Amino acid sequence: MAKITRALLGKVLTAAAALTALPALAAETVTDNPYGIDALWSQGDFVARGTLIILLIMSASTWYVGIVKLLEQRRLIKQGHELLGHHGVDLQKAASELADEGMYSAVAQAGIEAAGEHKGELSNRVDLNTWVSMAISDAVDSASHHMQNGLSVIATVGSTAPFVGLFGTVWGIYHALVKIGTSGQASIDKVAGPVGEALIMTAIGLAVAVPAVLGYNWLVRRNKLVLDNVRVVSGRLHASLLNNPTR
Repeated sequence: MAKITRALLGKVLTAAAALTALPALAAETVTDNPYGIDALWSQGDFVARGTLIILLIMSASTWYVGIVKLLEQRRLIKQGHELLGHHGVDLQKAASELADEGMYSAVAQAGIEAAGEHKGELSNRVDLNTWVSMAISDAVDSASHHMQNGLSVIATVGSTAPFVGLFGTVWGIYHALVKIGTSGQASIDKVAGPVGEALIMTAIGLAVAVPAVLGYNWLVRRNKLVLDNVRVVSGRLHASLLNNPTR
């Protein structure tokens, strides 16, 4: 009985020692991981580091432009809903007196100025409806162009980021082949770092491109909503200026 107890106790102590050594082994494994970001930066040359920096800049540009456009769209949608609650002269006054002088105020000012200019010889050659319609149409077109600002950055990132990541992948595989050729043997310690570098570059390229593509489609859809509101407001402004022209 005593022998069995001592044997069991020895096995328990051995298992405990093995469990104690596991964290140290895991830490060593993490530290020596040739596929991590730290290894990518430390083992990569200037081309690999430059590619990584470019991807980070592209990602930062996407998020910055996306957040700025989202805040702008939220403000314009809110203004559009508020203006649609006004009618007639009140709509002219509310649109032209917006605090931020945004696209709604620009459309209102263009229509009001066109109605005020319609006099004398001009009134004999062009009717008020056509003159005001031309001015408001030009202001709406300008607003449409303004709403496209920044979207080209996101579209460019979404379309090019995978290829930038693929370039990093190809460069990493090239490094792996060079190390194999230099060492004369395809050992894991010669190819693990470059292959890990290649795989990480591919993953980063996709991580940059996917949010850019999704964000671009979402922002384009919200742009259409904003422009629909602008056209509705401009139509009501047009009718208001015909009924109550500013002289």
